[in-house]
Amino acid sequence: MSNKNYTQVKMVTADPSALGLFGLAMVTLVASSQKLGLTEGLSFILPWAFFLGGLAQLIAALLDAKHNNIFGTTAFAAFGLFWFGVGFSWLIQLGAFGEVLAQNVDPKQLGFAFIGYLIFSLFMTIGALETHKVLFFIFVFIDILFIGLSLSSFDVMYEVTHTIAGIAELCIALLSFYGCGAIVLNTHFGKIVLPIGKPFGIFK
Repeated sequence: MSNKNYTQVKMVTADPSALGLFGLAMVTLVASSQKLGLTEGLSFILPWAFFLGGLAQLIAALLDAKHNNIFGTTAFAAFGLFWFGVGFSWLIQLGAFGEVLAQNVDPKQLGFAFIGYLIFSLFMTIGALETHKVLFFIFVFIDILFIGLSLSSFDVMYEVTHTIAGIAELCIALLSFYGCGAIVLNTHFGKIVLPIGKPFGIFK
């Protein structure tokens, strides 16, 4: 019988939520400025869509998977891929892939994609009830954003619904900045510096 000694090594990874929320905050801040008429055009939204909205959230999703966090993994991956999809849609619209694709753009197809993400975000909002209150309200405004985007894509009261989408997007950015700061500072100092609110406790 062997008397070998075994050493068990546990790999610990930092909570990636702050990175994911920062990526979401940056892209929605820049994108909302265009919707609200504070800036013009899509060209300078693209880098933030790809690198912060897309790549940063995908990195957060991969790291959250190591934490066995299905909610965080699914949320960050889905929204990271969303921004890649939207970014490529804007490139097509701007003619980056040729005039043929640009001339065949139908905004209603993007509208159906927004409806799909609205369905996704609605059940994720239910899940967010058992995370913390800041994330829950981020999802509430994401729901409002997709309602506004869906309606404006189908040209339903475009000016009103487009503005609603812009306001919701700005609220997402501000709440995400707060959530990011809270997670970093609370973890760094080992105490509550910025409260994020306990889960609602409805399902648990």
